[in-house]
Amino acid sequence: MESLKINGVKKQFPAGQMPSTVAELLKQLNIRGATAAAEVDGKIIEREKFSETKLRNGQSIELVRFVGGG
Repeated sequence: MESLKINGVKKQFPAGQMPSTVAELLKQLNIRGATAAAEVDGKIIEREKFSETKLRNGQSIELVRFVGGG
């Protein structure tokens, strides 16, 4: 079983089902990439690189989602 720590919470994935990129992780979480910021192991990932940023077992991910309103 593989896992990622997402916003401080460990999330486990069955073998072979862990998202391979930041973009895939956002899709699994139903978060639009255009409304999110991501940090992987302390490194801020540019939105344009979400689809090419590979994820590995045990990494720590911080996600911030922007919403409109007042």
